[in-house]
Amino acid sequence: MRVLVTGADGFVGKHLCRYLRQQGDEVVEADGPPAPGANSGASLDVTVPRNVREVVEAARPEVVVHLAGLSSVASSHQDPARAFSVNALGAVHLLAAVRDVAPKARILLIGSAEMYGAVPAGTRATEEFPLRPLSPYAASKVAAEVAGLQFQRATSLEVVAVRPFNHIGAGQAPHFVVPSFARQVEAIRARRSPDMLRVGDLTVTRDFSHVDDVVRAYRLLALQATPGETYNVCSGEGRTIKSLLDELLEIAGVTAKVEVDRLRLRPAEISSLVGDPAKLRKLGWEPSRTVREALRDVLQEARAAAGGGG
Repeated sequence: MRVLVTGADGFVGKHLCRYLRQQGDEVVEADGPPAPGANSGASLDVTVPRNVREVVEAARPEVVVHLAGLSSVASSHQDPARAFSVNALGAVHLLAAVRDVAPKARILLIGSAEMYGAVPAGTRATEEFPLRPLSPYAASKVAAEVAGLQFQRATSLEVVAVRPFNHIGAGQAPHFVVPSFARQVEAIRARRSPDMLRVGDLTVTRDFSHVDDVVRAYRLLALQATPGETYNVCSGEGRTIKSLLDELLEIAGVTAKVEVDRLRLRPAEISSLVGDPAKLRKLGWEPSRTVREALRDVLQEARAAAGGGG
């Protein structure tokens, strides 16, 4: 199949494009969105309708996986308008372009587990859970999904809404929690810094998957999902951030003290966010990689970035 991947230069985009090609698919990469000091060579600005239409016209896709967007919850609190402009209005621009240019294409709108807001501890969110976003980022993703499902109902577009939970692996931006930990752990291991880790809230519980399993799920959904439906992509297992940090330290053979950095705390934190993957598993998806493997990948990347000293 011919797949247009927006945000192809991002963490998940790179993994997805590589996996699709391994499966024999034809991939058209569209980088973006533009951000100050980043993505200077981006070929797609989702906030510009004409640009979006030109990209879709050139690609003539059978499937579109819409990954382009602003993914930082913290940044969305600082600039809510930009979060909505890129994540919500950008999705509308893409939907309109595909409707007009490639109306038979299937669109995977990639949302976020953050859309659920707080999920009671010990509970796994199903796709039927109410959406109660706590950040502008999450609210902008809710708006994008609502628009996508409206397009699906009102036109012939095949829109599938996807709600991925946390995923980790090599290539993730350093401001995310696991690569941030990994860089600090590697610096301590190599004796380039004191044995002190600066962290945010370690008590929160999240649902983590290896990024390789996430991109496998996306391709499966492109082939088998029911248009107009929503699907969680998750493991169904909750882990505290502290447990991830402890495992990283164990893998690296490092001991360190921990100091809470108030700048790493969110204005509105979600104490527990775990999903139910039953609907996705009915399509035949099962995890094939472990969180520990992902942690090893991130540590190896941090070591390589630092020159492998020690």
